[in-house]
Amino acid sequence: MKSVLTWKEGMLFNAEADNNTISMDAKAPLGKNQGMTPKELVAAGLAGCTAMDVVALLKKHKQSFSSFEVLIDITMSTGLPSVFTEANLTFVLNGSVDKEVYLNAVTLSQTKYCGVSAMLAKAFPIKYIVNLNNETIGSGSAHFI
Repeated sequence: MKSVLTWKEGMLFNAEADNNTISMDAKAPLGKNQGMTPKELVAAGLAGCTAMDVVALLKKHKQSFSSFEVLIDITMSTGLPSVFTEANLTFVLNGSVDKEVYLNAVTLSQTKYCGVSAMLAKAFPIKYIVNLNNETIGSGSAHFI
């Protein structure tokens, strides 16, 4: 995997990989908040990695859903450098899916497939809650062997 980070102006940077570009910026007063911060991108990467696993597994099992999102709440340390100390993911799905297939998809993502979770779980705990049609059906923590 290769990427390029290019300075644009002030604290604004563009990151490019595989002909895709994303902007990064700092919050005011250092930046102009014209893109996600690097830490926000890490959090988004965590949510995106596991979300893609879950959707792929649901599609593999021909499950139909109308909406899906992953909420992520990161706890940060105090002092410098400020680092992630815990991540809490909430998987929220609506639709007519088999509860066990959905729960298994999330569990597999957080124990076998999600490379971002596997990397970050070495540094801090990642916990998750699984909601289906406004009901909590399970919970757990990322654990990779």
